[in-house]
Amino acid sequence: MKREKTPFVWLKNMIKKLHIWQVILLLISLGVLFGLIYIIPFATNNDIEGLNSQLSKPTIIYDKNGEVASKVSANKNEGVAFEEIPESLIHAVIAIEDHRFFQHEGVDYQGIGRAFLTNIRAGRIVEGGSTITQQLVKNELLTAEKSYDRKLQEFFIAREVEHQYSKEEILQMYLNRIYFGEGAYGVKKAANKYFAKDLGELSLSESAMLAGLIKAPSTINPYNDKQKAIARKNLVLKQMKQHGYINEEEMNQAINVEMSFKEGEADPMKGKYPYYVDAVLEEAMNRYDLSLDELLTQGYQIYTELDPSMQADIESTYQNDAIFPSTTGERPVQSGMILMDPETGGIRALVGGRGEHTLLGHNRAIHPVGEPGSTMKPIIPYAAAIEAGWENTDMLKDEKLSFGEYAPNNYNNQYLGEVPMYEAVMHSINLPAVWLYNEIGVDRGKKVAEQFGIPKNVLDGGLALALGGTSRPVSPKVMAEAYSVFANGGKKEEAHTIIEIKTQSDEPFVQWESKKETVISEQTANQVTAMLLGVVDYGTGKAAKIDGVEIAGKTGSTQLGIEGLSGTKDQWFVGYTPHLVGAIWVGYDQSDRNHYLTTSSSEGTAPIFKEVMEKVLQGKPIESFNVDKIDDKYKKQQRNKEKQEQRDEIRNWLEDKRNQFFDWFN
Repeated sequence: MKREKTPFVWLKNMIKKLHIWQVILLLISLGVLFGLIYIIPFATNNDIEGLNSQLSKPTIIYDKNGEVASKVSANKNEGVAFEEIPESLIHAVIAIEDHRFFQHEGVDYQGIGRAFLTNIRAGRIVEGGSTITQQLVKNELLTAEKSYDRKLQEFFIAREVEHQYSKEEILQMYLNRIYFGEGAYGVKKAANKYFAKDLGELSLSESAMLAGLIKAPSTINPYNDKQKAIARKNLVLKQMKQHGYINEEEMNQAINVEMSFKEGEADPMKGKYPYYVDAVLEEAMNRYDLSLDELLTQGYQIYTELDPSMQADIESTYQNDAIFPSTTGERPVQSGMILMDPETGGIRALVGGRGEHTLLGHNRAIHPVGEPGSTMKPIIPYAAAIEAGWENTDMLKDEKLSFGEYAPNNYNNQYLGEVPMYEAVMHSINLPAVWLYNEIGVDRGKKVAEQFGIPKNVLDGGLALALGGTSRPVSPKVMAEAYSVFANGGKKEEAHTIIEIKTQSDEPFVQWESKKETVISEQTANQVTAMLLGVVDYGTGKAAKIDGVEIAGKTGSTQLGIEGLSGTKDQWFVGYTPHLVGAIWVGYDQSDRNHYLTTSSSEGTAPIFKEVMEKVLQGKPIESFNVDKIDDKYKKQQRNKEKQEQRDEIRNWLEDKRNQFFDWFN
């Protein structure tokens, strides 16, 4: 019986006639054909051009003195330039990982052939034969899957990488990314992790040790198995001799040297001054259009207005829990504080919260936190009124008044009939402020407030603005910038952290440009300052008073507004010396029946402000304001008030005796 021919029988007969090497050659040819059809488009779609941009270089933050203050980065590996990598380490890695690195074009065909035959004999993939370029591709652009499909992808992409980058660039990218164990990615971190050294300090023996870790960083790790790590190091040295990088004497010396391992300390500048750094990053993104990824990876040099001494003082104060109001619930009382130079607008120091910090999280020094309360009064209505022709000695109504449906109250529900403006400010009396705001006009007040830097969308309210009843919250930064107008003779400079940004290669990128503008007259600024000096000397801000130091400032708080509870949700103090402005807010991120402040701003924020200012002003020259102080007027008024009280007391006594006399006769 004749056997029926099956399909492709000719192919089977042909294969039988072929030698094994011919079968292998056929399979390789088919693989190459498959690569041309499928892998090349895949390779061209990979982010090969982005490989080099992924090298992470930390942004360095400099203080106002030009000293390194902090560093910030995102990636696990930190890049170094090729020139910074010692020659001994480069030679060690090439000798053990890819000794034909400078001869091949991304793929070592001899190595692939050797690995292919080894895998055929084993019946599984046991050897990769990968070059340094292929390892870079596998680690950065592909998965760790072991398959011929992925190997072909690696093959074509590696060749494409070699066409786009020089050998030095490939080595740099590889050595900055490869894992050395113990959480150390890249040669810089590896040198610190195992030897507590900078790259340039590595010996030949230490370079060989690091190169040996690449194959199996967990099992060859000297902290896990010192003998295995040393044996691997010696193998690297022998390979270096074999390929002509060192001679026999150098090899023997490096083999016989006693190895010691020591983990270096983390960079003390990493993560330092976190809230200030956050403010710098936000300013760079919002004002100069840099992306966060650029700021965390491209090695920018940012020169700032930071005063490291002031920053240390404000941070140490915020570590003292005892000085803050006690917590009424499970969430902590929060706070934000900022210090700035009123003349330049430079932010000298800030803290944006208590407790754990989150990168670019809620920064209560520069983000809106609450209504400003009575800290708004010096701006609306008093600065606006004085600018319109009023004087700080003018008498203002202090009576129970209604303005349409709006009927404000004094805090203690007591009314004096009329008071001089400075006394209304010193004791933060509500009705005179509202009455005066009504007199000068709401629109006039809003216009002045906008010139002070208060955001327009915050000023949607009516007469309640005189008591800080804004439609939206404000930040300590906004209030500090506003009060800088008083300290700076009526002129305002925009608050900022950044002086200059340079690129990694030290090229200028951007520079701060002054935007100083006149907001009010110097005479108006001085009259307000005179009243605010009285607040600290005699009024609600006495808890912020420092002996021998002239501080002008204002307290502020907002009522809780929950029926049946007496307390506040926001507490403020904004104050200044001739050359330093500070603003502090204390409160809960969200107030409710279980989370509110039971003290006043006089008890809550003013003492914290005082402690910070005592520290930052220590050893500084004593400065005074060149203003006509209201001390004499206030003291004279107090004496007259005391005399009047004495006269009233005598009059009442005489009246009482007179009544007793007539009662006796009756």
